Amino acid sequence: MAHTRPPSHLNGIPAAPGAAVGPVARMAPPPRLPDHRPAAGDPDTEAAAARRSLDGVAARLDAQAAELGGDAAAVLGAQALMARDPELGRRIGERTAAGDPAAWAVHNACETYRELLLAAGGYLAERAADLADIRDRAVAALLDLPMPGLPDPGVPHVLVAEDLAPADTVRLDPATVLGIVTRYGGPTSHTVILARGLGLPAVVGCADADSLEDGATVAIDGDEGLVIVEPDEDTGRRIRRRAELRRSLLSSSTGPGATADGVPIPLLLNVGEGDPETAAAHDSEGVGLLRTEFLFLERTEPPTREEQTVAYARLFTAFAGRPLTVRTLDAGSDKPLAFVPVGEEDNPALGVRGYRTARLHRDLLVDQLAAIAAATEETGADVRVMAPMVSTPGEAEEFADLARAQGVTRVGVMIEVPGAALLADRLLAKVDFVSIGTNDLAQYTMATDRTLGSLPDLLDPWQPSLLSLIGTVGSAGEHLRTPVGVCGEAAADPLLALVLVGLGATSLSMSAPALPGVRHALANHTRSECLRLAQLALAAHSAERARAAVRAAARPEVAAL
Repeated sequence: MAHTRPPSHLNGIPAAPGAAVGPVARMAPPPRLPDHRPAAGDPDTEAAAARRSLDGVAARLDAQAAELGGDAAAVLGAQALMARDPELGRRIGERTAAGDPAAWAVHNACETYRELLLAAGGYLAERAADLADIRDRAVAALLDLPMPGLPDPGVPHVLVAEDLAPADTVRLDPATVLGIVTRYGGPTSHTVILARGLGLPAVVGCADADSLEDGATVAIDGDEGLVIVEPDEDTGRRIRRRAELRRSLLSSSTGPGATADGVPIPLLLNVGEGDPETAAAHDSEGVGLLRTEFLFLERTEPPTREEQTVAYARLFTAFAGRPLTVRTLDAGSDKPLAFVPVGEEDNPALGVRGYRTARLHRDLLVDQLAAIAAATEETGADVRVMAPMVSTPGEAEEFADLARAQGVTRVGVMIEVPGAALLADRLLAKVDFVSIGTNDLAQYTMATDRTLGSLPDLLDPWQPSLLSLIGTVGSAGEHLRTPVGVCGEAAADPLLALVLVGLGATSLSMSAPALPGVRHALANHTRSECLRLAQLALAAHSAERARAAVRAAARPEVAAL
């Protein structure tokens, strides 16, 4: 079908930093069921064929994962588990018993399950794309159709897709794929996590992405969530210059983070599932956010203290000599766990999640804290521990007492809700440090689901109201001489990093590809210049004006990033 001519500027969600210019190459559409449905055979035979197709998909995903490492292997492994999910198998069995042929049973069961994930929202909604990929691969196998795959136009290109499955994302070659634009998806999807790891700029949730035609030249800006169609010569030159500058920084910008006048700002990594040795090889000063959910997801019962101690010790050893900040289990809401029942919730994002689960499952937190303390003692590592979703000074004090009772010596909390930020002076007095999670703080400040693609402007980390709350926490930290880190992806934006330092951040944590750009930005601005840029951003009436004001006032070698 011919696409209508798109507007010159398309807006989406800024998902992975960077910029690129190149021709569009579109993903082929997924395999379609034939219009005429054949008569089904014996239900048991059809069900067995459906199971074999799903087992084949899982086996291929496992084989891909075995050839990879880090987040890529972990993401594919999780997708393989989804293909083997007994609940999915049960739903397919119901469809074959009702008379569906195998391919139709797989398609219909996956679609029903996918609608449930989308309705659940949050983390589960973003797994819907993974399930759609499983569906398409299994249907292709059953109907003997070509497997869904990546385009190969023979030139470097910008990949455009309805959505991009993890199994395809891990196969992207940064030498030929310049960037990614998708119609669907959110900023915490598996696709985005993997794109960041590859250093590819990405714009997701771009509603008009389906209007982009094969071969059309586009410029994409992963920092602003912008796609420019058929850019003029000056725009194309500017975007290419930004891309080249970022590439040169990857090899030239190294060492500790510091402002131009020598104020140290440690640049740290956000680390989750994956190979700790691979993460440790990056030129970072440590870990600002170690997500521990990877030990708990896809399980029917929690890991033992011993299992956790072994896993933490391996990670701590990989980062020997560098500090690590461990976030305790952030269960609930978008990360539900089978063994952490919290009851029915109309709005899980506003319910029992993060530290609040300790009210119902205190033993789970006690075991985790004890395991972290044991691994710290075993390795001699420099470890700090913080709790997510702490809302009040009382909760901060309660967590600090509990952690210290288990042998944790440096205790902090995450600032993710406005209530905690507004009482930062009282809350910081109870702990040794805090870390601001800008992703959640943005959604709670703006009352906007962070996975909702239709309101990306409200979740823009440049929103002055969000920056005002961050400044409140920073001021409290300066007054009490308590470290204030930022571990949301806002820290990955070089310009915004300057503002965060001006607001009082004493360390910044981000994905590895963002480290050189942020390091470069800090090295070209003094602390007083960061303070001035922060005041410009706070005085703006919108995120767009805040970003523009800071870009105009920043040094040219940084504003051009």
